[in-house]
Order: sequence, then C-alpha cells, then structure tokens
Amino acid sequence: MDKNNELLTKAYKEIQKNKCLVESDYYRLKYHIMPPVGLLNDPNGFIHFSGEYHVFYQFHPFNTSHGLKYWGHYKSNDLINWESMPIALCPSNWYESHGCYSGSAINNDGVLTLMYTGNVKDDKGNRETYQCIATTEDGVNFKKNIYNPVIYNQPDGYTRHFRDPKVWKYKNMFYMVIGAQNIKEEGRVLLYKSNNLLNWKLVGEIAGSNINRLNDFGYMWECPDLFELNGKDILIVSPQGIKPDGDLYNNIYQSGYFIGELNYKSGEYNHSEFIELDRGFEFYAPQTTLDEKGRRLLIAWMGLPEEEEHPTVKHNWIHCMSLPRVLELKNNKIYQRPVEELKKLRKSEISYKDVKIENEEIELDKIYGDVLELLIEIKEEDALEYGIKLRCSNDNREETIISYNKIDKKITLNRNKSGKGYKGIRRCRLENSDILKLNIFMDTSSLEIFINNGEEVFSSRIYPDKESLKIKFFAKEGSIKLKSVKKWDY
Repeated sequence: MDKNNELLTKAYKEIQKNKCLVESDYYRLKYHIMPPVGLLNDPNGFIHFSGEYHVFYQFHPFNTSHGLKYWGHYKSNDLINWESMPIALCPSNWYESHGCYSGSAINNDGVLTLMYTGNVKDDKGNRETYQCIATTEDGVNFKKNIYNPVIYNQPDGYTRHFRDPKVWKYKNMFYMVIGAQNIKEEGRVLLYKSNNLLNWKLVGEIAGSNINRLNDFGYMWECPDLFELNGKDILIVSPQGIKPDGDLYNNIYQSGYFIGELNYKSGEYNHSEFIELDRGFEFYAPQTTLDEKGRRLLIAWMGLPEEEEHPTVKHNWIHCMSLPRVLELKNNKIYQRPVEELKKLRKSEISYKDVKIENEEIELDKIYGDVLELLIEIKEEDALEYGIKLRCSNDNREETIISYNKIDKKITLNRNKSGKGYKGIRRCRLENSDILKLNIFMDTSSLEIFINNGEEVFSSRIYPDKESLKIKFFAKEGSIKLKSVKKWDY
C-alpha cells in the first residue's frame, strides 16, 4: 500500500470507528458543514465549478486538537444541502509531511485546480513551507502536480510563516496573495503572478503591519483573500497578535478587511482602515468565491485557533462552518446577508405584528426552539434597553441575550449564561437604529445574528441544555413595539 492510500485508510477507519459516538451528540448541527470526526478548521478551495459549489476544509481526523491536516471536502448544488465527499488531499509527499495546509481553488480552463501550502517540520520543530498544486478530472480524486512544490520556501527577508495561497485570474494572468511574516515578526500579505500556475514571480508586499499607514498590527497575517467588489479591491485577512481596543479585537485572533485600489503592476495597494467582519465569538479564516450568478459569497470557520475546549470533544468532533453569506459593499462597508437559498429550508411559519412591550419580559405562543430562523423588526419607542433572549431554560439558569442600549447605541451579545463552553460578552456600536432588524439563525449549538440587513453580524457557538428552548422579548425603562416577528423551523 502506498503512503497516500495508507493515510486515507487510517482516516476512513477513524471516521467509521467514531460514527455512532459523533452522531449521538445533541450538539451536532442540522444545516451547517461540520467534520465527520475530529477537528475542522479553515475553509479551503471555496469555488462554484460546473454548477456545483465545493468547500474543502482543514481536517484532522485523529483528534479534536490540531495535528496532521488533510483536506476534507463537501459539495452542494444549492448551498444548503451539502454532500460529504471523499477526502481530497492527504499529506503523503515529502513537501507536506506534516500537513496539507490551507489554500484555494481555481477553474483553470475547465480543470478544477487546488493550490495549497505543504507543511514540513524537523525533529526540533523547525518549519518549512512549500506551495503546491493538485488537479482533478472527476471532481473527486485529486492528483498532485509532478512539479510540486511550485514555490519553494519563502522569499528573502521573511520567516517560514508563509502560507495560505489564494489564487484568481485577472486579464489573462494568474495572481496569488499569500500570508507571511517578515524577519521583524510583522504580518504581511505578498502578491505573486504567473501565466501558468507553475512559475510564480513575486510582485511585492501589498499590505501589512507598520506599512500603508498602519501601526503595529500583528505578527502574522493568515488566510488573505483579494477580490473586486463594486469597483473596489477588497483584501480580507486574519491577523494574529492585535491587542484588544475597547469593543474591538476581543477574540484571540481577528478577521476583517480593507477597502482599496490595487495596482497590479507595482503591487501598490492604497487602502482604508481595517474593519472586523464579524462581531461575535467564533469566526475566523473566511474565504470567498464568485459564483455563476455573479454573487461574491463568503464562508468562514466558526471557531478560533487555540480554542479546543468545546463540549463536543466528548463525542470526538469539534467546530463547524458559518452559513454561506452574500457580500455587498455599501457606504464604504461590507454588508453580509444569508444566501437566499436558505429560505427553501423554512417550514411552519409563525408570525406576530405590532406587539407592544413596556417594562416587561414576554413570551409569544409557539415562538421557541433550537433549530430555526427568526426575522424580527423592533420599533424603538422610549425604552432605554431592549432585546431578545434565546435558548432560555425554565428556571432562567440558561439564556443567551441580544440587547440594544439606547444611551450608548450599542448592541450586545451576552453568552455568560449560554450553558456549557466558553463565556463572554461582545458588543459594537450601531447607527440609525430607530427600527432594529434581526435575522437570527439557530442550529442546536450555533448562532448567527444578522443585524440591520447585514450591517453587522455576530457568530457564536453556544451549548445550552436541549430542554432550554424558550425565547423571550424584553424592554427596560420604557416601551418598544415588535413591528414584526416571524419564526420558521428548519
């Protein structure tokens, strides 16, 4: 048996061995991508190819902590029903002996092509990184290129933290952004170009810590993604090493974007300030693709590096993906909205209109559950604080609170009483909130809250008891009107 088949066989045995244990977990999700066993992290190779959506992902089948990374694979015709596919890549060659790390996918003249980082470590833990290519003829079985690695190591002046290539085509030339760290331990994004995906030339640094008017902004920038949106060049990146600043940057690592203009010849990228993409707890390494409908779609890992204590580890699995989101650029800000296809999952609509709440907390008949969508419009009257409590227990021991404070104009997600797992509070400022619109997706242990048509989003994992199903609405020191409340089971 060759090395590739040996590694695949081991992984499939692990999946089969844990199948019953994994599937018995209440916290398994109903309409999100998750691993069949072990650990899922970064989405990779997100692409719409020949009418099908593909999402690959960093996959460690043997443990719920980070280890030897494979590329798992899902595909879908509609972004909501995902089929688990055979493992796409496993670390069987010398240039990837310690993992097939993150990367991207591109349609190269009808050939689905993956580009990824091969990770190698010696006995002392020293790292080498190699950028590699793999292709498929059937969308299932991938063949690594005989010329791998197509980029050996990092350029001069950079450390071996050099990974996560994202490839696209512009004016008959292939371009790639890649995350890097210079020898001063400053995060960077580098731009490369090629006419054949095999021979790459460095164009230069386009962004990073302490350049382009940025101050010290992290020691490593991971998972870059560059694309055009409404006439602007958007750079998404996940910097590591940013200190918390009030309501900003409170997760261990961040994910956000710059808005700018890229000069493809010089590599000069004049850009805006950094804006966080998600205000919640679990959101990292987002990746986008342009689908055949012309939509810029995003999907992200609903987890964080070094966050490995979720209750699901008792059932030998951890983490999931976010829902796919459509990106729009409005008023120098990216808005995110859930894909329209999710509406196909709606069933059993319950709705209310014009419900007044004054200095009280109420429940609405048949508005409860753990796998559902809520669409809520709240008209602000004179209440100083108001909101909604999700996954409430009968004894009030458990609740997850979304609240808006009229004085400081901030919306807050509080999961200090959300059950097992990590605790904490996240908040951000909202403008023009006379009517607060909330589109909430719950899926047993995941929570995604789209605020005011996607102006802000909070993504989080929560682990309440399965009996904690109540939903409550409240107003403090005044009144509000629930203009509209709609709930669908999923």
